[in-house]
Amino acid sequence: MPKANTTPLISFTNRGLYCSAGDFYIDPWRPVDKAVITHAHSDHAKNGNKQYLCHHFTKPLLEARLGNNHYQSIGWNEVVRINGVSISLHPAGHMIGSSQIRVSHQDEVWVVSGDYKTENDGISGAFEPIRCNTFITESTFGLPIYNWLPQHDMYTQIQQWVQNNKAKKTTSILFAYSLGKAQRLLQALAMFNEPIYLHGAIWNMQMALAATGIAFPQVERITPETLREKLKGAIVIAPPGAEGTSWMKKMEPYSTAVCSGWMQVRGNARRRNTDMGFALSDHADWKGLLAAITSTGAEKVFVTHGFQSALSRYLNEQGIWSAEVKTAYGNGEEENENANSATDAINTTITTQQ
Repeated sequence: MPKANTTPLISFTNRGLYCSAGDFYIDPWRPVDKAVITHAHSDHAKNGNKQYLCHHFTKPLLEARLGNNHYQSIGWNEVVRINGVSISLHPAGHMIGSSQIRVSHQDEVWVVSGDYKTENDGISGAFEPIRCNTFITESTFGLPIYNWLPQHDMYTQIQQWVQNNKAKKTTSILFAYSLGKAQRLLQALAMFNEPIYLHGAIWNMQMALAATGIAFPQVERITPETLREKLKGAIVIAPPGAEGTSWMKKMEPYSTAVCSGWMQVRGNARRRNTDMGFALSDHADWKGLLAAITSTGAEKVFVTHGFQSALSRYLNEQGIWSAEVKTAYGNGEEENENANSATDAINTTITTQQ
């Protein structure tokens, strides 16, 4: 009697998540022949692959970051078949173009979520729960202490902070990751109906996003020629790497704010030596992670980058089979932005119920 095939549909290898039946990888961290990409952040989209499959909105971002390559792009819910394996992309809600990867073969369905958030931010596509046998989830903010305010409330706080700075003729500098967070801030600050000034790193990504056709407020790039007077009382968005550099001197007097989920933990704004911290994240909070996982109906859940041990343990306690997996993700954006600041959160007892 022939032996049953026990090879999992997706394996965890030293190159990344590998589907042997289809002979492709998902978000590989080493060069491969065929790569399916969840989104354009640098820890999930690496250079050196021969072929890339991604969402239409992700393609111009990969071109801007990785240069000329063999890119194939598809829309959400569109099915592509590779060696008999069906692949489709579904909104992850993490950033523009971010997708969950549904992989189906011989009645077995796996979903690789990449990074995701469950609140619809209005520009990234609403997270779509996908029924599956096995779900691979992130756990960047996988502790009960991480519980985001509704986006509208967070935007209102940011808008009020900027308005107060304007009353004092103080420049508002918001530090945010150049892909995802910066675009949400543009959305939040559109109400001021004035040009928003961008650091060059954010400007470059914003120009790539212009190819997607999504409307944004008017932006201007800060250059050496930008007059100091133009920046007085203005709104500026810059990447975290610009914080504390001489680049900021032209903006004086200014007030700074860090926009990151890590700001949820008390004292992080003070440790970052910033004037304000806004817990604005492009990742699901604790309740969002649990809601997303249970909505899949998955029999097995693999937990990757973040607080994977805590989340995996909690899921097992709730009767959902789970295991943690080490990956190379979380080394290029918010996950790694303030890793040392999580010490207080690690000590939080996992007692929150779904």
